Amino acid sequence: MIVEVTRKAHFCAGHRYWRPEWTSAKNHDVFGACANEQGHGHNYSVEVTLSGPVDPITGMVINLAELDRLIQVHVIERLDHKNLNTDVPALAGMIPTTEVLAGFVWDQIVSRVAAGRLVRVRVGESEDLWAERCDHDGPES
Repeated sequence: MIVEVTRKAHFCAGHRYWRPEWTSAKNHDVFGACANEQGHGHNYSVEVTLSGPVDPITGMVINLAELDRLIQVHVIERLDHKNLNTDVPALAGMIPTTEVLAGFVWDQIVSRVAAGRLVRVRVGESEDLWAERCDHDGPES
C-alpha cells in the first residue's frame, strides 16, 4: 500500500521583486506593489508531501519527527525572519517569487529523503496564492 503524507510548517520573510537591469517604470509595470523599494513580507506556509509504503512496524511512511527536523533545519532556519533578497545565499540573483521558493524548498528536501519519496512541495504566500513543485518524472522535475 502506497500512501502520501504531508507535513505543514510556517515561516515569515520579506522580499522585493526587482530586476536591476530594468528601469524603475518597467519594474513597477511588471511587479506592481511588489517592486516597492522597502519590500514587503508574508507569513508563508510550506507543505512537504512524501509518498511510500507504510512501514508495517511503525505504521508510518516516514518518521514525522525526522521530517519535521528536515523542514526545520533545511527550510525554516534558512528562511524565517529573513530578507529573501539579501539574507539567503541560495536565492542570490533570483526574484524570490512563490514559484522560486517552491523550487528552493524542493532542492533542500529531495536529497535528504529516500529516492522517489518526495512528490510535492507547496509554498503558500497567502490564502489565495501558492505554488507547487511536483515530481512529474519529466526533464524539469
